[in-house]
Formats: sequence, C-alpha cells, structure tokens
Amino acid sequence: MSFIVKDLVKSYGEKVVVDHLNLQMNEPGVYALLGTNGAGKTTSLRMILGMLQKDSGEVLYNDKPMDPKSMNIGYLAEERGLYPKYALIDQLLYFARLKGVSRSDAMKRIKHWSSRLELDEYLFPPKTAKGRAPKPKLADQLSKGNQQKIQLMAALISDPEFIVLDEPMSGLDPVNTDLFKEVIREEIAKNKYVIMSSHQMPTIEEFCTDITILDHGKTVLQGNLDDIKRSYGRVNLFVKCEFVNTVVNNSIEPLIAEAGLTIVEKLPSEYHIRVSGEAQAMEFLRMLIDRNVTIIRFELREPSLHEIFVEKVGGYIPTAEEKAAEEAAKEKEGAE
Repeated sequence: MSFIVKDLVKSYGEKVVVDHLNLQMNEPGVYALLGTNGAGKTTSLRMILGMLQKDSGEVLYNDKPMDPKSMNIGYLAEERGLYPKYALIDQLLYFARLKGVSRSDAMKRIKHWSSRLELDEYLFPPKTAKGRAPKPKLADQLSKGNQQKIQLMAALISDPEFIVLDEPMSGLDPVNTDLFKEVIREEIAKNKYVIMSSHQMPTIEEFCTDITILDHGKTVLQGNLDDIKRSYGRVNLFVKCEFVNTVVNNSIEPLIAEAGLTIVEKLPSEYHIRVSGEAQAMEFLRMLIDRNVTIIRFELREPSLHEIFVEKVGGYIPTAEEKAAEEAAKEKEGAE
C-alpha cells in the first residue's frame, strides 16, 4: 500500500496557494507537512481529504484515486469543529454514526477514549448527592485543551486507517501534550498512515521520518528528515564551562574569537557557536584543554528542524555578533 500526491494545484483567481505539491508514503508512518501561516498546508490537507476541490493533480491511495467518502479517515482540524450548545456525548455518537459505527460499538469506544483521555468527569459524571443524573456537558463549557481532546476522540472513534492531524497539540498544556503524544504513538504502532501539520518542530522531529516544507504554496524542501539534517553537517557547537581563574572575566569569548568562531547565541550558562565542521570543533576543544578550562558540556550536532525551517522560509538567521554589528551601524548612521 502507498499514499501518493501528484502535482496538486489550487488557485484563487491569479493567486496560486498550492503550486504542484508532490509527496509520497510507501509504508505506514507519519509524514509532516510544514510551513508558515498561509503557506498552503491546510488547503493541501483539505484537497487530500476531498473537502476542497483541486484545480489539478492526483491523490492516490493503494495505487487508486483516493476516495475519502469510501475510506475510514480520521481528521483533527486546526479549527474547533464542535457544536457549542449540544451535549458532548450526543455529538460523539453523531460523528460515530457518520462513520458507520453502530451505537453500541460507539458507546464502547467513547468509554475507552474517555478513560484514555481523562474526560470521564465531562462525559460520564457521577450522579448528584440526591441521586440525580447531572446535566450533560456542552462543548462551550470545556477548556480549549479539553475541547481538543474531544475532537481527537471524534477523529479516532471509527478506528481510522488514515489519519490527518492539523496542529494536534494546539492549546494543550505540557501534561496533555504528552498524553496526545502517547495516543499518536499507539496509532503509529497500529501501522496507520498519518499526515501531520504542526508549528511545533520538536514534535515533528519526534514523530516524522519524511517532511515537506511549503513557502507560499511552493515546496522549498522535501525528503527524509535524517538525510536532510545530515546534509547540513554538524555545524552547531554547544559549550558550557566551569571557570576557576583560567580565563579573563570568567568568559571563553576571547578564546572563541581567537579560534575564529562565531557566536550564534549566548545563553545564560553556555554558548551556541557555529563551526565549519568536526575538525574546527576539535581544534577548539584542544584550545580549551590547553588553557585549563573545565568543560561541562561540549556537544556538536546537526541543525535542528527549527533552524532548517527558519532558514528555508524565514531567511538567514544573523549571529549575535552580526546583530551587534548591525545595531552599531544603525546607531552610527543615526548619529551622522
């Protein structure tokens, strides 16, 4: 089985919002569709799901045109999709019925997911002190995070074979973010196809093997995430030192300058330095050792997805030194 998108195009008048999108999944897993706001991610997802008519292109599933109407698909939309004044349990039963799930099976699944997502107090609250059944909870009585849980439950209630998650962690606190991640891992373990869109780059790095980055509807980067990061090389060096009268003013900045390295960011207790590669990093390490600097952390790594993303859609990120030089130039220009 496979999932393939070929030359997907969508325009509004003369504005092309998705420009010949191509992507492919040859086996179950998680594929990330990334981009800034307005890059065309949600439009692409809606065309894939048949919610929005495409101008041209193909979406294939198992080598046949993908027909969302005949498939069991779970969709967690970025926007809230609950009816605010209707009982939550009734909405979930309705969504299950739309997917062909019987009422008895739907209730079993609702109870399972209610317990799994810690929603029993809203879906199955205990009787009052007088033995009366409490009023059903409505969607607008829930926090944003708990509404997101209900929507995830609605997306998974039919046990879908294909899942689309558009900003799944939006509005969640750290505890519930971890809970969502556990659920997503469980779905991945069931060999399901998952398309995920998110602005949380660490989450993408945690789950996704392949990515596409869009910028104004165009694909600016695509491929296996590990291969992409490897192609950049190990150019990020993080150094934390302990000072015992070994360097001037308890700072290794003079040594960084002496080594001809660039400070990307000065953190409260360490430095993020840009190097050309492993050889330059090792040369700097020898310099620190020769100067009797006690090294707490010395980590050389590839760029993060966040850094790659910003480079591709946000332009070059100036270093701390470059920022300072730019500010000095502005001040000089203002004085003149």
